[in-house]
Amino acid sequence: MRYLRLIGRFVRASAQQDLAYRANFLISLLHSVLNLGVGVVGVTVLFGQVETLHGWDLRGTLALLGVYLNVSALRGLFLGPSLDALAGMDGEVWSGRLDFTLLRPVDIQFLASFRYWRLFSLTDLLLGMGVVGAALSLPGSPLTAGRLAAFAVSLAAGLTILYALLLGFTALVFWSPGFLFGWLFNGIFQMARYPVAIYPGWLRPALTWIVPVGLITTAPAQALTGDLALPTLLGGVGLAGLMLTAASRLFRTGLRRYASASS
Repeated sequence: MRYLRLIGRFVRASAQQDLAYRANFLISLLHSVLNLGVGVVGVTVLFGQVETLHGWDLRGTLALLGVYLNVSALRGLFLGPSLDALAGMDGEVWSGRLDFTLLRPVDIQFLASFRYWRLFSLTDLLLGMGVVGAALSLPGSPLTAGRLAAFAVSLAAGLTILYALLLGFTALVFWSPGFLFGWLFNGIFQMARYPVAIYPGWLRPALTWIVPVGLITTAPAQALTGDLALPTLLGGVGLAGLMLTAASRLFRTGLRRYASASS
């Protein structure tokens, strides 16, 4: 309960900061609508020419786009703003402002992950949910309770994998404080926008189990359409646990390397 109360205070503080610049809401809304429009138009134009693409039809691809928008929105809501604050030339590690965070009687990984919130990302979340709903309204096999359960489990595993990847990349700032490792991850994460099946055969296992962006978006979309295999679902859950453990250890190992601004 203590941590939930802290998150509530972090959200309120971030909301006050965001509302001080209300023009940012309109800019964020315009960006969200443009991002949604480009994605939906691209998918509809593509499937206006073909019925399926490597086994993916319009319904499944729209569901994938919606999952991608939802995951991106959750990343932008708190994971991105919080972890990105550590990196770069103006980041807390380089400037030494991390000293003040370390003095607080709260777990450092929790603070690094949940301090800052960008509430304008809730717009992206609503739009992503709308795209998923629109996809499921198209003709196709009905959505069952089993598919919903598989979707919830695979989405939770995908978000855990996303968090582990972001935490792991962020941990690298303790070795190179000025480098924006989040930018490097952005390029990789763009590959999650498309089904893993469209990539070359040799790349598909890598995008599923080595740099598992496929488990973040493709697997939940497959769960909605009933195409997700049980071994993939169970493997994704297991991999999420392993990656979270490894990323947390890497973060704490890097934290021991940190030399405060007074050193």
